[in-house]
Amino acid sequence: MHIEVKNLSKKYGRTFALKDVSFTLEGPKIYGLLGRNGAGKTTFMDILAGQQRASSGTVLVNNEQPFNNKTILNDLCIIKESNNFQKDLTIKQVLKTCAILFPNWDANLAEKMLGIFHLSPRKKMKKLSKGMASAVGIIVGLASRAPLTIFDEPYIGLDAASRKKFYELLLEQFEEEERTIILSTHLIDEVSLLFEEVIILQEGELMLQEEADTLRDRAFSVTGEKEAVKQFICDKQVINTKEVANMMTAAIYGDRLEAEQTNLTVEGLPIQDLMIYLTEKRHGA
Repeated sequence: MHIEVKNLSKKYGRTFALKDVSFTLEGPKIYGLLGRNGAGKTTFMDILAGQQRASSGTVLVNNEQPFNNKTILNDLCIIKESNNFQKDLTIKQVLKTCAILFPNWDANLAEKMLGIFHLSPRKKMKKLSKGMASAVGIIVGLASRAPLTIFDEPYIGLDAASRKKFYELLLEQFEEEERTIILSTHLIDEVSLLFEEVIILQEGELMLQEEADTLRDRAFSVTGEKEAVKQFICDKQVINTKEVANMMTAAIYGDRLEAEQTNLTVEGLPIQDLMIYLTEKRHGA
């Protein structure tokens, strides 16, 4: 699955939700789409899924525009935070409808996941708790086997055990049949090990796109006496600093091996912390 985003902008009135965004995604791969609230993540996913038109610029999926394109939409499934399905339908009716919509639908997998999440197919969507409704969305997203599967905060209301089961199922299904998965989440620490590539949006602009392994290797922190840390970071790409008494911690993007050859304490920087620090600088600007 090849996705090309070129000079993409989306404007609501005088406000830009996306502003001149360009990047390329190559699947099969699991992408983490990250950013603060209002960063433009959901707007991008809606345009990618053919649910909105761009104000300017283009999004191409396998060299075709997704809006009103049956060929592309047959290969795409988007699961949002809520309101994915008609409230008057039963779970069974939802799954029957999805079996028609998605050419690669896996009915056996859907049935298996109903048991995993303890869902009765006879229950109506309007009678479900938020967590149960989220579980239905997860079932549809995974059982669709869509070559492009998008999850936008898909687990509202799910407890920690159910979220863990979702992550396990997602990885299991990806390994069984690879596809392009875009996962947008605020619970980054829980899922960061699933990411193969990370995209960070901030205030409608692309802030970072990088392989997750590269981020894990090159994003780190050093801690030590203030003067020693200051000396080390003077020519480095510093993301954030904190001082307590005579001690300093600096978050850095760069050569971790060089840091490990000093007397400073070196620790990996979680992707969630990296996202917070990067967007904090812009957010406070």
